[in-house]
Amino acid sequence: QVQLVESGGGLVQTGGSLRLSCAASGSIFSFDVWSWYRQAPGKQRELVAVIHSGGNTNYVESVKGRFTISRDNPKNTVYLQMNSLKPEDTAVYYCNINRGFQSYWGQGTQVTVSS
Repeated sequence: QVQLVESGGGLVQTGGSLRLSCAASGSIFSFDVWSWYRQAPGKQRELVAVIHSGGNTNYVESVKGRFTISRDNPKNTVYLQMNSLKPEDTAVYYCNINRGFQSYWGQGTQVTVSS
């Protein structure tokens, strides 16, 4: 079993920065693919960033150049550095590990960007 706990959310002004953390416990493997998703009120959950076991990353177009996903394997932790935040980044951010046959989610952390 895997447990994911996100932290680091909060209220920030437009142009500000936040760093989200996702700490995992349980059976974590180096080949796990970690992702950050977000869900704004009234909208579907969307994939924001992915980091693969080899370190390759992918981002949704709207955050490219502003967000950076990284992982610390010894600490079983993934980060999302968010810079130049915009009001449209306001959402609950969720951490995810997807093994194909099974997917794990954290409880989410709220990010609010004021204009």
